[in-house]
Amino acid sequence: MCNSRTVHQLVHPLVHCGEHTTIMAENETLECVTEHERILQEIESTDTACVGPTLRSIYDDQPNAHKRFMEKLDARIRNHDREIEKMCNFHHQGFVDAITELLKVRADAEKLMVRVTETNRRLQEAGREVTVQTEEVIRCRIQQRNMATTVEKLQLCIPVLEMYSKLKEQLDSKRYYAALKTMEQLEKVFIPRVGQYRFCQIMAENLPRLREEIKEISMSDLKDFLESIRKHSDKVGETAMRQAQQHRTFNSAVAKQASVGHYTKPLYSLNGRTPPARPLKRPCLLCVGQVLTAQDLVDFSPVYRCLHIYTVLGDRETFENYYRKQRKKQARLVLQPQANMHETVEGYRRYFNQIVGFFVVEDHILHATQGLVTRAFTDELWNMALSKIIAVLRTHSSYCDDPDLVLELKNLIVIFADTLQGYGFPVTRLFDLLFEVRDQYNETLLKKWAQVFREIFELDNYSPIPVDTEEEYSLVLSRFPFHDAEIEKQDFPKKLPMSQSVPQIYTQVKEFIYASLKFSESLHRSSTEIDDMLRKSTNLLLTRTLSSCLQNLIKKPHIGLTELVQIIINTTHLEQACRYLEEFITNITNVSPETVHTTRLYGLSTFKDARHAAEGEIYTKLNQKIDEFIQLADYEWSMAESDGRASGYLMDLINFLRSTFQVFTHLPGKVAQTACMSACKHLSTSLMQMLLDSELKQVSMGAIQQFNLDVIQCELFASSEPVPGFQGDTLQLAFIDLRQLLDLFMVWDWSTYLADYGQPTSKYLRVNPATALALLEKMKDTTKKNNIFSQFRKNDRDKQKLIETVVKQLRSLVNGMSS
Repeated sequence: MCNSRTVHQLVHPLVHCGEHTTIMAENETLECVTEHERILQEIESTDTACVGPTLRSIYDDQPNAHKRFMEKLDARIRNHDREIEKMCNFHHQGFVDAITELLKVRADAEKLMVRVTETNRRLQEAGREVTVQTEEVIRCRIQQRNMATTVEKLQLCIPVLEMYSKLKEQLDSKRYYAALKTMEQLEKVFIPRVGQYRFCQIMAENLPRLREEIKEISMSDLKDFLESIRKHSDKVGETAMRQAQQHRTFNSAVAKQASVGHYTKPLYSLNGRTPPARPLKRPCLLCVGQVLTAQDLVDFSPVYRCLHIYTVLGDRETFENYYRKQRKKQARLVLQPQANMHETVEGYRRYFNQIVGFFVVEDHILHATQGLVTRAFTDELWNMALSKIIAVLRTHSSYCDDPDLVLELKNLIVIFADTLQGYGFPVTRLFDLLFEVRDQYNETLLKKWAQVFREIFELDNYSPIPVDTEEEYSLVLSRFPFHDAEIEKQDFPKKLPMSQSVPQIYTQVKEFIYASLKFSESLHRSSTEIDDMLRKSTNLLLTRTLSSCLQNLIKKPHIGLTELVQIIINTTHLEQACRYLEEFITNITNVSPETVHTTRLYGLSTFKDARHAAEGEIYTKLNQKIDEFIQLADYEWSMAESDGRASGYLMDLINFLRSTFQVFTHLPGKVAQTACMSACKHLSTSLMQMLLDSELKQVSMGAIQQFNLDVIQCELFASSEPVPGFQGDTLQLAFIDLRQLLDLFMVWDWSTYLADYGQPTSKYLRVNPATALALLEKMKDTTKKNNIFSQFRKNDRDKQKLIETVVKQLRSLVNGMSS
């Protein structure tokens, strides 16, 4: 039916279109009828949505096929309408009968409804009280059941609430580790039993937040702990270093007591080696038995608590990384020195205390916890710190110019190294650094002693030491090793040859050795090494500092000949005392001077060099003094005749030389002789230069005679042996050039000079033709000037011709020499 109606709706428009083609459809063949039947069956049996393709096939077939199909379709519709009508006619009478019977039953149904309603009313009235009682019973039963359920659930919830209350108490009392354990029990045991309740869900949601709060609180405590460490590291380090120093002092006292009664040797003597240093025991700063413990200075509980908390929370690695990172940062801060640290020893002490305190704490953490810090981590920190410490000490120690401060710094470094060595940290590089600091210490000592030597030289009177009594003599001998049999035989008062600076210098050199020795203490070095250090530093003092001071002293303008003579005497005695300084060092170190590698003192060369410099300065000053007298000369070069006596300036010069050479009696013979010979040669050279000066144009025979008188006085001075030790006329030979030149002009013996020139036996062998020519030309000019009105006299003309002849011959000799 449905399919027929659908088909009718779809094809109804087509019916009207095909009414005019009905007659033509009757002529279709039997095959088309069969095909239309199949299409109709397919339309009736197919869903409406799929009818489209079927209908399209009708139009795609033969022309006018749709008209025949419409006719067939109308026939099929009429057939279906007849069938529907037959079916309706068949069931119509039954439907009418059923409606009639239903109308009859309606009256009975209304009566039944009235009776049921009445019966229900009476029943409700009769059972109302029973219903009330029943409802009450039900309500009581429900309450009883609810109470039982509530009791049961409360019995499950009460432990949860008790545990949560316990958790709150633990949090309030800052027992975080116990609180974490309680949280763990709540999560794993109690909450799962009553997890369906809202308050349990709230609890479960709060637990992670509480854990985070605990982590934050414990981390805050850790940060406070790190800040506390930063503040207390100085005190911890100070205590550790003080205990290490006390431990060393105690060991030294025990060692001294053990050596009493057996044998006595210097501090640095044990078969040429230092006693092997006993390994320092680990300081007990952090041990329980001490009066002052680490817990008294630093509260470590935040570290332990935070470590346990993060361990329980499964985040230990994060905590370890954070702790190590922060400690590395603190290490860098601790290792950063103050800018003025080098000014006082307290600056170095605070620096060392902070570093020691840092590593003492790290060592305690290393041994008190498992894995928070490792030995590899502390070694890494120490290596980083050690490089920084060495660089800082190198830089700041270079600023120190006070040897006492450098010595205190060395002692601090030794205590610092011993303290950390007791905690297992390697400190070899620190002791190597001490050798660099030792060089710096020696430099500061040398600067200090240079000032000491300068003050001694400035205060010296450069005169022999007067000794009036035996006590004074013994006092000098106690300060300086002087022995002279002749002086010892003399009665008091008497004079020692050296000045007061000699025993002072000797004493100061010994003080320098003592000061240098102080640095070598506690360095764990052998006696041989210490002996070598002392000798090298003493050599530096002698060859550099004392030698420089002596050289500067000698060059000072106010140091005269008398002072220079005394300096030579002083250096001679200091040179002789060098062997006593070697014995002094040997007695300190107990190292035999015959040892193969023993360094010798270079004092001998130092004092010899100073003495040679003083001798050279004597020669220079003598020559300068001679030049000063020569500058006072005032010859009248055109005088007709001499005065008959030597010039005043020359007599003053000779008297000065006589008095000066008398002072040279204490000098070594060769020094005095060399000075005297040098003075005579310089005087001769100066006189010759004066005579041949290019600015001097004319010289008369009278001036030559006067000059000859002065040279005679010089020769007399030379022959008087002003300094003993000259053989024959050795000293007079200094004036031989002048003497032969003056004799040549005084005697006017030109024929002999020209005839014997170049012969080894010549009387005027020392007269140079150029020198004679220069002087002769000065005399020729004078002759021309004086005889301008008497040139017609025969003698004068002959003399003039002779001079011109000699001049020509001398020029030929000079030209022959030059060619």
